[in-house]
Order: sequence, then structure tokens, then C-alpha cells
Amino acid sequence: MNIINLQALNNIRIVLIQTSHPGNIGSAARAMKTMGLTQLTLVRPKSFPDEKATYMSSHATDILDQAVVVETLEEALEGCDLVLGASARFRSLPWPLITPREAGDLALKAASKASVAIIFGNEQAGLSTEELQRCQYHVNIPANPDYSSLNLASSVQVFAYECRMSALGDTPFTQDAVDEPATDKELQHFFAHLEETLRNLNFLKNTCPRKMMQRMRRLYSRVVLEKQEV
Repeated sequence: MNIINLQALNNIRIVLIQTSHPGNIGSAARAMKTMGLTQLTLVRPKSFPDEKATYMSSHATDILDQAVVVETLEEALEGCDLVLGASARFRSLPWPLITPREAGDLALKAASKASVAIIFGNEQAGLSTEELQRCQYHVNIPANPDYSSLNLASSVQVFAYECRMSALGDTPFTQDAVDEPATDKELQHFFAHLEETLRNLNFLKNTCPRKMMQRMRRLYSRVVLEKQEV
């Protein structure tokens, strides 16, 4: 058992956006604790704290007690270097796509040195296109295509399990790049500056039917940009 990798689990943040049922928050906390994840962040939950969340957590109340509640996704992602978005829906403009197993390895590698966020949308609609664009990768659970509807807590369980399985590996996860990867905050500044520059050059119009900035984000998300490159 690799103790260093297991400690890295503490740097993985599960972010739930606008969860409508408090019981799902409790169940997600239980799923996290069984796999050794501790950081839970809630973006505008409909009801929290709530006795239903406490009941469904099944003795994972310590996760709920230290959960962070924020108003915006930007606040939830503060300090994160890597952001992964869990979504069952594919988009007309595909985002860099990986499996939960690949996400577990990627998250553990990044978490050995920095904070990582895995974000989940609300129970009805999942992640919006704008929320997914805040991620470097779109992670999709390859469920039965005839019935791919997964409960929120079940989805969290799949990701937490894959992170733990990566942590239990024999090889320590260390950063092997010459330079450190750019943080999420640095990437967002880069995209904002890129958009401003393209507008100043009159290359990017106010009405953009081809969703140019989405395509630019997708282009740069295909590679792991380093600090020096950004």
C-alpha cells in the first residue's frame, strides 16, 4: 500500500453544483468516506445543512461537518490546478473525453502536488455547457446505453473508487514534466486574455455562431499546458 498516494486523496475535492435533494449530499459524503476522500464543496445547495443529509450519510457526518458551501463555481474551484467534469451527456461540440479510470490516474498524479476538483451537476440536468467548459476534461461513465441514468451519489462512488484504486498502486505519482502544469486559475486568466485579444483584433465578433471561444478552450484543453507556456 502506497501511503504517499493515499495521502494525495486529501487533495481531491468533490464539488456538487445546486444539489436539489439533501439526501444525495449525504449519500455522496458516504461514498467519499468509504474511499478515503475528505473534501466536499457544495455550490448553492437547495437545503444544507439538513437532517436528511445527515441520515443518508450513514456515519459520514465528519465529511458533512467540514463541507464548504459557496455561491459560485469559481469559489468552489479556488486553488485547484486540475478540474474534471463528470457528465453523462455528450455535447454538440465535444470536450476532451476520458474514462473514470483515466480520471482516477490523472487526478492522483495532479493531487500529489496540488488540489484537484471533480465537479458534478444537479440531479435533473447535470453539468451545463458553461460549467463543463470550466474543466480540462469531460469524464463519462460508460454505462449501459439503454439505461445510463446514474444516481448522483452512485456517480461520486465510481469516481471515488477509481481515485482510490489509483492511490493503491505501487508506483508513486510524481510530476514528471520539466515545468509544472498551469493551474486552473492561470488557465482561466489565459483564456480571458485570449478572448480580449481576439476581440481587439476584430477576429472574434460579439455574435459568434461557431462558438469560437468554446473551440479555442477545447483546443488548448487537449494538452497539459505548463506554467511557462501559459
